[in-house]
Amino acid sequence: MANQTPIPVVVNGAAGKMGREVIKAVAQAPDMNLVGAIDRSPEYQDQDAGELAGLSEPLEIPITNQLEAMLAFASGEKQPGVMVDFTHPDSVYDNIRSAIAYGIRPVIGTTGLSPAQIQDLAEFAEKASTGCLIIPNFSIGMVLLQQAAVVASQYFDHVEIIELHHNQKADAPSGTAIQTAQMLTEMGKTFNCASVEEIEKLPGARGSLAGEGIRIHSVRLPGLIAHQEVMFGAPGQIYTLRHDTSDRGCYMPGVLLAIRKVLQLKSLVYGLEKIL
Repeated sequence: MANQTPIPVVVNGAAGKMGREVIKAVAQAPDMNLVGAIDRSPEYQDQDAGELAGLSEPLEIPITNQLEAMLAFASGEKQPGVMVDFTHPDSVYDNIRSAIAYGIRPVIGTTGLSPAQIQDLAEFAEKASTGCLIIPNFSIGMVLLQQAAVVASQYFDHVEIIELHHNQKADAPSGTAIQTAQMLTEMGKTFNCASVEEIEKLPGARGSLAGEGIRIHSVRLPGLIAHQEVMFGAPGQIYTLRHDTSDRGCYMPGVLLAIRKVLQLKSLVYGLEKIL
């Protein structure tokens, strides 16, 4: 509704490629208000977040490296605040705990959290009755690919996952590929029963083993953004599901949806499909 107080949003990792897209999307959303932009990179300190994101006019929100100060500021707003995080696997766990401690709802696009860290954060969010969303991939197309893969896994006993990303991605395999493998393992069957004894002449040649016989192969090259294939095989046929990203703007509808939905939650939720 037009008279509702806009959702205060803090973007962490604001100078990164995804962070800049989030700033543009939030600035253009009528029900949101960008109140803070955080980035640790020294070269971007005090730059206007809107100008850095490529908007036609400045937002008068300077880039700062003071995350906790910004979370404290956002916690004083009339409406509960949201932190969108696209930072680094090394810092995202602490970022989430800090946000929850200040009553700010985290929406996390950074991947690389371990299952133990996610469990710990889930318990922390539950105790605080604070919503938290961890989304390995904000693309609607990827959600549809994963759902199609789950259906296909009922009919195919052999599957491998190939994920391809830009060479600035720090973690491998991608969180999306790991999530896809987890969804397939939940089908309760073992895939890729070996017909021969395999020998890797170079370690890792067959990719990483994600469980239930599913292997993930990671590619990192400049020129790529984010891509994933799930290949199913059976005698006489190959069934391939593929999702390609050509513009990071494709993630923004999912990000904006997550910002709105996380305010309704009282605990941690993992995966975009859970809020669609």
